[in-house]
Parts: sequence; C-alpha cells; structure tokens
Amino acid sequence: MSIDSALSAPPRRLINADGVLERHGRERLALLAGGLRTGDPVADAVIAEFAERGATARAALRTGLADGLAAVTDPPPAVAALLAESERSIAGADPGLLERGDVPSITVDPFWSRIGFALASLVHTYSAPGIARVLTGTGRLTGGAAARRLGETGLWRANAVAPGGLLRGAPGYQDSVQVRLLHARVRARALEGGWDTGAWGVPINQVDTARTWLDFTVVPFRALERVGIHLSEEEERDLYRYWHHVAALIGVDPRFYRDVHDHASAAALLELIDATNAAPDDAARSLVGALLEALAGPMEESLSLPRATADALLAALTRLMQGEEAADALGIERVDVAPFLPLLAMGNAGVRRWQRATPESWRLALAEQVEYRRTEFAGLPGTEYRDHAAGTV
Repeated sequence: MSIDSALSAPPRRLINADGVLERHGRERLALLAGGLRTGDPVADAVIAEFAERGATARAALRTGLADGLAAVTDPPPAVAALLAESERSIAGADPGLLERGDVPSITVDPFWSRIGFALASLVHTYSAPGIARVLTGTGRLTGGAAARRLGETGLWRANAVAPGGLLRGAPGYQDSVQVRLLHARVRARALEGGWDTGAWGVPINQVDTARTWLDFTVVPFRALERVGIHLSEEEERDLYRYWHHVAALIGVDPRFYRDVHDHASAAALLELIDATNAAPDDAARSLVGALLEALAGPMEESLSLPRATADALLAALTRLMQGEEAADALGIERVDVAPFLPLLAMGNAGVRRWQRATPESWRLALAEQVEYRRTEFAGLPGTEYRDHAAGTV
C-alpha cells in the first residue's frame, strides 16, 4: 500500500493524525493508517480455505505444524503458504536463543510473572477500545469465560517462552500459529456481522496485533520495574531478539517490530500506536472488570485472604502496574499500594541478585522456573485456538 493510498480517509479511530505527522513523519503515519485497514492476508486465506475444504485443510495444517510442510502431501495452497511463512520465521534464528527460551521472562518469580501478565499485559490490551470492542463482541471474555481465557492465554505464553518452545513442531510454535488463525476467524466473523471499518479499521488489524505484542514485552517489564524486577542490558536485548520470532509467528507486519531492540525503542513504538486509541470505554472497563473478578478467587485462596482484601490488593496492584490516570479511566477502585512497596521491591531485588550470583545459582533458578511453568496450566481442559484448528468449535 502506497503512502498516499494509506493516508486517504484513514479510520476515524486514528485520533491524533496531526500529532503523529508532526512527531513521527508521513511514513510512520501511513504505516498506522494502512495497518488499521490491514488484517493478516496469509491467515485470512487459511480461514477461507477451511470453509471451502473443511477437514482436509485442517488435517494438512495439523500435520504441517507438527512435522513440517515437507511432511504434507499435496497441501492446500493457503495452508502451504502459512506453513512456509511460519517455518521461515524461525529458520534464521540463533539455535541457542530458541533452545534457551525467553530466559528474561522465565526467571521472573511465578507470583510476579502472573501479576505482570494479568495486571500489566492483559489490562493494557483490554484498555484499547478498538481491541475491547472485538473481544466483547465474541462474548467469550466476560462473565465466567474470563477465567478460561486467562488460562488459555497464559498457556500460550508459557509454551512460547519455554526452552525450545518455538522450535518447529514444539508447543509454543504450534500454539502461536493457532492463535494467529483464531484471530483470523474472529476477524472474519466480525466483518460478517457488520463491523464498522470506517470507524474502527479492520478488526484485529496490524496495529492492534503489534500493540498486543508490546503487551508481552515492554509493558509487563516496565511495570515489573516498579517492584524491583529489572533486566540487564543483555537480557533486554535477548528479550526482543526472541520476541521478534514470536511476532513473526503470530502475523505481525515486520515494519512494526524490526527496529525494536530494547525497552526504549519499544516504548517509542507504543507511543506511536497509542495515537490510534481513545480513552478506555465501557467495553474496555467491562473486560478489565471481568478479568479482575476471575483473578480475585484464586488470589483469595492462594494467599488466604478475605475476598474484600483480595479485591483491594488486585485494585492496588493494577494501579501500580497501569498508573493512576489509566486506572481511573478503567474505573479501578482507589487503593494505596505504597505501604507494601518497599518490602516487595526489596525482596524482588534480592532474589534477582541471588539468581545472578553464580552460574550454578542461575542454572538452579532457571530449572525451578521452567518446571513450575511446565505444570502451571496442566489442568486446563482445552483451548479455543487448538479446538479451532482441529475443527471442534
């Protein structure tokens, strides 16, 4: 898409086009405008092929994800294109990087990993009206379904960051491609249901997908810095090197992430993308409310807290992770977390120092965290993205 065509009548949700033009230039403005109008052509073609060829196309996909494109006899063209692109996305990777997994993410304490994932990553994802409108439209992220969706997303993330998780055929590799296809299915259904592209752009468009990618990189780690969990410069670089491959597997346009190599460049991209998002609306507040409701019960049980205390702690931690202005916009209860911060931060900083003290302490810390994440979601009955790929939903 040319710059001129991208800038012709962009979706109305691009609320600060003049500011983007002044601060970032015409090319970046065109990337945003074009990204809002673009879904994921490769994945969208597979959804159309599923509708046309049914079980044959799905079987080819399953075989190709597990054993590679070369193992599929006469694959349907759209499935073949998706598998080829997925294999290319990791073909040039540093083998050691993929074998180690996303070490910066794995070594975060499990409690704070869950808090960063839920109250930093997912709350930030849900706060964007364009994303929230799609998700509430599915009817599967509010009410009792919120807990299952939390578990499904957590399982994908755990598999994606695990040692060897992105190698071809590994769970993280397969899950990432299946998540990409689930997004394509949701996009197709929203468009069939009369989605207003003039106002919102294409549902789950490239801008939204890139923002979600940032919600698993810079957003949680910048939030975790507030409780004493910091990455070294080398860990920060490895985080983005690894997540470049995740971005490719879930279908993000490389123009959004190829120049992102650290928190500073990631934060700059997020600032650009947020020019397409107004303040949280009722749909966003509904999603965040359902998420906090789903988290309160497990926190009440695991920490032996009264329910009111668990609710207050979640509100306080959400305010800590999101900041006061964003929390107010999301309707989060005003609770002060300050009395707990010195102890929390001191403990986390101490743990990180111990982990890095010697090669042996680092090896032990990594092994403990890998084992925990291997079993964390063992009881999950299934996932929508796997069921969709199998044709059971």
